[in-house]
Amino acid sequence: MAKKNTLVSLGLFSALFGGAYAFSNYLYKISMVPKQLTDETNDFDPSITEGRMFVRKHPNRQDMYIEAIDQIKLHASYIAAKENSHRYAIIIHGIWDNHETNGIYAKHYLEKGINCLLPDLRGFGKSEGKYIGYGYDDRLDILEWIYWIIKRDPEAKIILHGMSMGSATTLMTTGEKLPPNVKAAIADSSYTTLREQFAHTYKMFKGSFIPVPIALFLARIIIRLKAGFDINDVNPIEAVERSTTPTLFIHGDNDTFIDPQMCSRLYETAKCPKQYCLILGAGHIECVVRDPENYWAKIDNFLSKTEF
Repeated sequence: MAKKNTLVSLGLFSALFGGAYAFSNYLYKISMVPKQLTDETNDFDPSITEGRMFVRKHPNRQDMYIEAIDQIKLHASYIAAKENSHRYAIIIHGIWDNHETNGIYAKHYLEKGINCLLPDLRGFGKSEGKYIGYGYDDRLDILEWIYWIIKRDPEAKIILHGMSMGSATTLMTTGEKLPPNVKAAIADSSYTTLREQFAHTYKMFKGSFIPVPIALFLARIIIRLKAGFDINDVNPIEAVERSTTPTLFIHGDNDTFIDPQMCSRLYETAKCPKQYCLILGAGHIECVVRDPENYWAKIDNFLSKTEF
């Protein structure tokens, strides 16, 4: 009888372990493995597609490559302004996309005489990488791009402008010790912490029958094992507490993917010089297309009050 109970117990343990392992790998696949958009994928607005083509076909676009601290190759498109300028915008894309999606922002900055660097975050576009960094490794990659610009132009004045995951990357970067060349940051639709965002996103999944705390625990373990970082360390709200970089926080009030309340909390926590902008009627990263006049007016006004 004891032997039978032992076998049953081992069977149950094996089933539970196997199920947990399979579920962990499922979580990793849907959250950490980069997926590339194709030209057959429709952008959420025609102006985004127009901007994508603007970058791709720009006669002055140059492919640039650097090596990250872990020796992977990183790519960016660089477009110089028509006139000589010491002003630069590093424009950082969100998840499931590449640098071309930021063409709509590059077009505006180039018209203002601002040079544009559009990096592919690791795992996306032409950058190497097997997992999504969510701003953790990416913050160090952006630092490398900042120093790439300064090496070319010691007089450079640089702003960071990120959307969604790129926004979290922007804020994580400002939490580091930055050179004085970095004058301002624009964070459009960032999450407060990756753990909180994972929990919010997981609840939206169909069939998310495993309790959130258990799912997060399993995700944390598998990501640590396979990607080498702790999701608890992806903490933009902690970064803005350390930041001294003037920062404009932007969010759409109709965002169902990243809660607009996260933007409010980031703004309230930030110790740096800061401004806040809520765009009415805009969903996730839709601010630039739903109310472009207000969006750019807010940004231009914000930058006019910095040293940029």
